[in-house]
Amino acid sequence: MATYSSIDDANAAVAQKIIDAQPRLVDVVPAKTVIPALEERLILHAGPPIAFEDMPDPVQGAAIGAALFEGWAQDEESARRVCAEEVRLAPNNDYRAVGAMGGILTGNIPVFVVENATDGNRAYTSMHEGEGKVLRFGVYDRSVGDHLVWMRDVLGAGLSEALKLLPDGGLAINPVLAQAVTMGDDFHVRITAASSLLFRELAPKLVRVGMDQEHLESVLDFLSGNVNFFLTLGMAAGKAALDAAATVNAGSVVTCMTRNGREFAIRVSGLGDRWFTGPEEKLDTLYFPGFTDADACPDCGDSAIIEAYGFGGLVAVAAPAVQQMVGTGQGGFADALATSEEQSEIVVTHNPNMPIPNWDFTGVPVGIDVRKVVSTGIAPLITTAVMHKERGIGMVGAGKVRASMPCFTSALEALAEAPGATPTA
Repeated sequence: MATYSSIDDANAAVAQKIIDAQPRLVDVVPAKTVIPALEERLILHAGPPIAFEDMPDPVQGAAIGAALFEGWAQDEESARRVCAEEVRLAPNNDYRAVGAMGGILTGNIPVFVVENATDGNRAYTSMHEGEGKVLRFGVYDRSVGDHLVWMRDVLGAGLSEALKLLPDGGLAINPVLAQAVTMGDDFHVRITAASSLLFRELAPKLVRVGMDQEHLESVLDFLSGNVNFFLTLGMAAGKAALDAAATVNAGSVVTCMTRNGREFAIRVSGLGDRWFTGPEEKLDTLYFPGFTDADACPDCGDSAIIEAYGFGGLVAVAAPAVQQMVGTGQGGFADALATSEEQSEIVVTHNPNMPIPNWDFTGVPVGIDVRKVVSTGIAPLITTAVMHKERGIGMVGAGKVRASMPCFTSALEALAEAPGATPTA
């Protein structure tokens, strides 16, 4: 194991791991084929550990839906009992996985398999289901189960075959990230460009894999109409890069940010898999007509891995259109620029491989440093979708939220107590 003369040196090594990562989409398979523990009655969820009874209503709904989908129960009442009494619950992040919103993952749900070619490690995430009646919003009627079957047996199987037709048997994700960030994406609220670029790469291959006409049309219609399809793929890319960075086992860089609807949580490069948690901050939301703060579920999901990776709220300057939904003041370019300049104060460096043209070609921020967060009082800014507090209703708006400062102060205290640590170095 390498040793470092200071936390700054360790942080530089962690940041370089993130910059050097080469995530590639290599397959789409049922989750249990790559996460063997999911052969059992295990439900993975977003955020740090949480009991079923403590989950927000939509997350409970997603767990109930997963139990029904897996055939562990035949109706809502028995599925609720199974989730509360018979299954084991664990964070996605403990199994190299991430999930959006409720983030529920079980064995037969299809997942993207993302491999970091630099380090050889893999990360997993469920595919984006589209909008409306979907599992991640806590809906669990028959249509949701039927859609998951279609995603596994038709969409997933087709994508798996299509990926084999690409050079090296997979899709490099960095070129999509680098191009889409110049086209107005932040990869958390606006993912339109990346989803379109992904469709451009995969559609010609899907035509060649031999699906029957009806299935091919359904797949192409779904992908062309889902402007957020790249979201979870970007999350898995971030997970793969940050898991590799965490192997440095030193420094003060955030390697995970997530929330379960009750707590915000982070992990830090020099502190292993230990969770540092704090209360969730209030969402600042632009609501769809007819909804208010009274309707909003507390922030949920592993998607804050996007910000830990350097995108989302950190690259507001690249996505000024998002400011109309989540910005302060007039919600214009000046707000976007000010946000990215502020967020730059809490990172280790910038990625020269992903320059942002309207930021004088400054690269995407890399490596949130807990020391800088605490010393400046600037918490990472997360852009996010907002879902209804009751399961089954879905998305009610979009907005922003600050990461929970107590997570960072407790992590810094732990660094100060670690053997040989010099957290102010």
